[in-house]
Amino acid sequence: MTTYVVLLRGINVGGKNTVSMAALKSLLVELGYMNVSTYIVSGNVVVESDKPAARIKAQIETALTKNFDLDDELIKVLVLSHHQLRSIIENKPKGFGDEPGKYHSDVIFLMEISVDDALPIFNPRAGVDAIWPGDGVIYSRRLSAERTKSRLSAMMASPLYKSMTIRNWNTTTKLLAIADRDA
Repeated sequence: MTTYVVLLRGINVGGKNTVSMAALKSLLVELGYMNVSTYIVSGNVVVESDKPAARIKAQIETALTKNFDLDDELIKVLVLSHHQLRSIIENKPKGFGDEPGKYHSDVIFLMEISVDDALPIFNPRAGVDAIWPGDGVIYSRRLSAERTKSRLSAMMASPLYKSMTIRNWNTTTKLLAIADRDA
């Protein structure tokens, strides 16, 4: 069995595509996943499975739109192995996430697009925003005191945004802690 972190894009955001975590967990158990753990209401799940990641992605995407009343255009699933998530955290830029009182730090997980394709849609404001490319992710940080001046949300207007899902640094590291516990 392999431990996977499953990130669901497009559920429980702005009151749209509402899915209770209890119902999601129940569905994943019915699909045969083991040791299913959800974390907060924004589509974070840790599971164990002997299936490959691509099969898990396809199965969960199909099951979500079949079992819940969702706008399937918004729904995407990213499946990361425990090792992949650990690597994303271990290979963060120096100091990233270390000053939560000063900076809002997010990991932008890319789904079926490359970092090279995604980077051009970002337009960081000097002194407020910073971005760094990673392996399948973009690390994003904005100065908390100046966050209303941030330009990072402008990337949401791009069609490429539909191929991204964002988690704050605290959520990202918490998911690793859950995966570590379950592995």
